[in-house]
Amino acid sequence: MSDPQLSTDADVGSTAFLDKDQVEGEHEAASLRAVMINRPRQDLYDFWRDLKNLPLFMENVKSIELLESGHSRWIVAGPGDRDVELTSEITEDRPGEFIAWRASEDSEIDHEGWIEFRDNAFGRGTEVRIFISYDPPGGVVGKVVAKVMQREPRIQARRELRRFKQLMETGEIPTSKAPDAAPRGDRHL
Repeated sequence: MSDPQLSTDADVGSTAFLDKDQVEGEHEAASLRAVMINRPRQDLYDFWRDLKNLPLFMENVKSIELLESGHSRWIVAGPGDRDVELTSEITEDRPGEFIAWRASEDSEIDHEGWIEFRDNAFGRGTEVRIFISYDPPGGVVGKVVAKVMQREPRIQARRELRRFKQLMETGEIPTSKAPDAAPRGDRHL
């Protein structure tokens, strides 16, 4: 009689992708991204909750105007050097944990999303998850054009989370561009 082979394999998945009920958006395109940041959850929430901070690391966000009662107007660089105006309202705000939003009636793009801040189970900082659901302008063709031009929200979310992590952990976002204060001179051979 032989013993059945015991497996040491565990059913392990990233905590960022286990809440399936939270990632079904109402729109044509959706994206879920996550990053681990070595900072306390409350610090990250506080920085993000002050919407005026977001253009510091979101390259395509040109400006954010705070309106009354949880509403905001965003000017975002869209495909083909076209600015897109988004108007959003915060629909849920759990301090230190979670912020959800959706498009206001006068927004050019119908969208919704949320960002969540969770303590890492092993005490290694905070897991930041962001979900975005939207209807791309121009439908499928508009989505393809945005992707090619690197203006598609899925691509932007990944980059913005990476820059958010850099800013929160180091205080700066590394870049290969010469700073304005020290422009590079002409090179002579």
